[in-house]
Amino acid sequence: MIRSVVRGSGAALPRRIMKNADFEGMVETSDEWIVQRTGIRQRHVAADDETTASLGEAAARAALHSAGLTPADIDLIVLATSTPNNTFPATAVEIQNRLGMHHGFAFDMQAVCSGFVYAVATADLYIRGGLAKRVLVIGSETFSRILDWNDRSTCVLFGDGAGALVLEAGEGTGTIADRGVLAASLRSDGVHKEKLFVDGGPSTTGTVGHLRMEGREVFKHAVGMITDVIEATFSQAGITADDLDWFVPHQANKRIIDASAKKLGIAEQKVVVTVDLHGNTSAASVPLALSVAVADGRIKKGDLVLLEAMGGGFTWGAVLVRW
Repeated sequence: MIRSVVRGSGAALPRRIMKNADFEGMVETSDEWIVQRTGIRQRHVAADDETTASLGEAAARAALHSAGLTPADIDLIVLATSTPNNTFPATAVEIQNRLGMHHGFAFDMQAVCSGFVYAVATADLYIRGGLAKRVLVIGSETFSRILDWNDRSTCVLFGDGAGALVLEAGEGTGTIADRGVLAASLRSDGVHKEKLFVDGGPSTTGTVGHLRMEGREVFKHAVGMITDVIEATFSQAGITADDLDWFVPHQANKRIIDASAKKLGIAEQKVVVTVDLHGNTSAASVPLALSVAVADGRIKKGDLVLLEAMGGGFTWGAVLVRW
């Protein structure tokens, strides 16, 4: 059978690093308060000349270099983002052009923080369906553009960045030993919209709007929803938490990551955590964490890796990959 095998990974971060202490003159907060409640110590913030498209392009080029491929080898680009450069066209098309790629097709996927997990599952379907042989899957965000910098409950949480994977069609035997995407579980429930949303849009206010969040409500639902899709993914693959080599969760809050891993029985040493370095970068969160763990040698060929995310909507999902 056809499997979607990871050929390469890459990342890109804005030049500017904003430490927790930098917020102390802007809103009523402190480094201690932010670290204690979230685990975040710093985040990257995009300059005027750094956009979702430019960061996405840089991450894509890094992933292509890692894979030993060029844009000419790619059939499809799927970009997960909630902060596109324009209302339309899709920012994926802009990245396609920036890469000098004038063949194939490209589109954006909007599932907020779950976007990259959704995009990997979608790219897998295109590959297994025969519509693409190689796919660039990118998560790129500039959430700093939609933050209310006077709202201390949200402005300290988010950062900007991009990460990417190259997936390629490969032959598998249909067993858990295959390399590539092995299982996925995706969910959403719009009843939770008001708990995490942006208060603007083309069809409603005609403005971009700002991010609004009921933090306690999001926290209350997060662990249960995350474990739900992960257990469904385990069931599909016929594995348990003990079989995992690495757990790469959405990097929103260290307490949510810890509680989810504990509930699932995933050992602490198997959990990749980068929320302290990047903050919550929405759809870029998982591929950024992946890129760090691949670059430092933790994630190696043959490792069994679980990706997970939850975002506004609510949306949530998990994907199991043999690296």
